[in-house]
Amino acid sequence: MFMLENRITIESRPILEEYLGGFLYGTSGLSFSSLYMWRNINDFSWQIIGDYLCIAGLSHLELETEEPFLFPPLTKTGQYDPESLHRTIEEAKKIFEAKGYIFSIRLMPVHLIDIIESAFPGQLQYFDDRPNYDYLYRTRDLIDLKGRDYHSKKNHLNYFLNHYKYEYIPLTSAMAEDAMQFIREFNLRKNLPEHEMKLLKMEERAMSDVFHNIEILGYHAGAIIIDGKIEALSIGGRLNDNTITVHVEKANTQYRGLYQAINNEFCKHVASTVEFINREEDMGIPGLRKAKLSYKPVKLVESHIAIFKADLKDGGIN
Repeated sequence: MFMLENRITIESRPILEEYLGGFLYGTSGLSFSSLYMWRNINDFSWQIIGDYLCIAGLSHLELETEEPFLFPPLTKTGQYDPESLHRTIEEAKKIFEAKGYIFSIRLMPVHLIDIIESAFPGQLQYFDDRPNYDYLYRTRDLIDLKGRDYHSKKNHLNYFLNHYKYEYIPLTSAMAEDAMQFIREFNLRKNLPEHEMKLLKMEERAMSDVFHNIEILGYHAGAIIIDGKIEALSIGGRLNDNTITVHVEKANTQYRGLYQAINNEFCKHVASTVEFINREEDMGIPGLRKAKLSYKPVKLVESHIAIFKADLKDGGIN
């Protein structure tokens, strides 16, 4: 279900990046690499409305219902004008309502709340969206793994280095079929509920597209080879001048320390030119949250939801 006029395509990259780079949003979802990778899973679509570029999508955290939402409107000038922003949001709201949905703005960084509020004083209710907080790390911390906080990670990494012969190489489109074979084998080891398996199959299709277009789309990617076979890989994209986002990281858990190794190698070989690594959100999954916190983020990048108070009287937020 696409809410707006245009789809996320390779050809749309220049205009999207013009707006995505027009303001320091700081959230992983507001990057072309993220939008393109998950465009079909989340039904992302876009449209220029007034002075701003609007992107809509579907949230999969609410599994029982479809939950379309709007990202905060994007500016290419670095500035927001309350009156023009008001007109854009009003027009987007009409699009949602014409299709029978309550309008909401989601994945909104905290520093945009005052901007949105200036366009609609007192009319919106804001909700903390903890499952969609991004985890931000210093690249050097993930490379060095120094200190007591990283003692366990360092032990697992050292075990891997001492027990296995491996090679870390850039992942290219020429390796797409080998990468997909790894993904399929990785997923076969999982025992998931039906709805999660459906999302996993959608992710497989997204991965195939990305693997075949790594260079043209500008992804940063690497793989660990053991005995001539891919056993771990990591794919990321540029978020801003000093941050790379890790979108996908997978490793064969039969090799102790391989997850620590792919994380460490990716940071050393691909991300060493940036100060920070964004490892996206935990989606409210307890195990994932524990794992992301264990790497000691320097910051949690807050995410918020905005809904018109008048709409909350008619049903509230899920």
